[in-house]
Amino acid sequence: MNSWIEVKDEIEERVDSYLAKELNISRSKVQKLIKQGLVTVNEKVVSSNYIVKCEDFISVNDDLDYEISVEAEDIDIDVVYEDSDLLVINKASGMVVHPAPGHYSHTLVNALLYRFQISGGEKYRPGIVHRLDKDTSGLMLVAKNEKTHEKLSRMIANKEVERHYLAIVDGVIKHDTGTIDAPIGRDANNRQKMAVTDVHGKEAVTHFRVLEIFSNHTLVECILETGRTHQIRVHMAYIGHPVSNDPLYGRGKSTEFGQMLHSKSIKFKHPTTGKEMFFEVDPPKEFLEKIEKLREGI
Repeated sequence: MNSWIEVKDEIEERVDSYLAKELNISRSKVQKLIKQGLVTVNEKVVSSNYIVKCEDFISVNDDLDYEISVEAEDIDIDVVYEDSDLLVINKASGMVVHPAPGHYSHTLVNALLYRFQISGGEKYRPGIVHRLDKDTSGLMLVAKNEKTHEKLSRMIANKEVERHYLAIVDGVIKHDTGTIDAPIGRDANNRQKMAVTDVHGKEAVTHFRVLEIFSNHTLVECILETGRTHQIRVHMAYIGHPVSNDPLYGRGKSTEFGQMLHSKSIKFKHPTTGKEMFFEVDPPKEFLEKIEKLREGI
């Protein structure tokens, strides 16, 4: 698994020293990664004495088995539903879902470990069966035990969990409905991004329905048939209608809030009881305020 760090500060520091602090691991372990060619800066392999500069883009293959402890933290989260097997969380925009190199604290997982007994899943992602991007808000499923984790993961893989999203996109979509069936893989020119590609791309299908049209924007509902990284953001940009305010795939600069994308509803059969479960939440105020401004022509 690769991780990416964009250097935003005016610094001049050796890359091994810089990464040791950013990843919270020993300098010697960073040097091992560098010697194995698993660290690149601006897509070029570097040595340990490379001097990091502002706007450098660092890629790190973090498969090395270093010791990291994920700490429980008292962070407020919105729990929509809870039982002995699972949780439904309304994730706030701006919250990272799980720890990763360079970001081991203040994540949803840190908050979950403080409030609940969570088991099952990967070492740094206990309970996580699917993810939302940092700046995407809305509903997420979390498993509380290994058995439920296995069942929910299988249900998602078998397309038995229905997820609907709201998105404000740039431009006016002239069709009432549509389906984007285009494989998604890592962008060959920018490893931080995903792209529609036939080269190592995986099946990705997004259905959308136009809900409201503004002068130069469209409010759409998106239904995921698959769950690829950045799927809605990539697919909407691919058809010429990127999600508004998207810092990675959008047009021009974005505000601190990030992309106007919200996981509004989720429907599934409970993995233990078989009961049909349905949950729906409103978008955050910034999303709703954007809609009002568009209606007013601002």
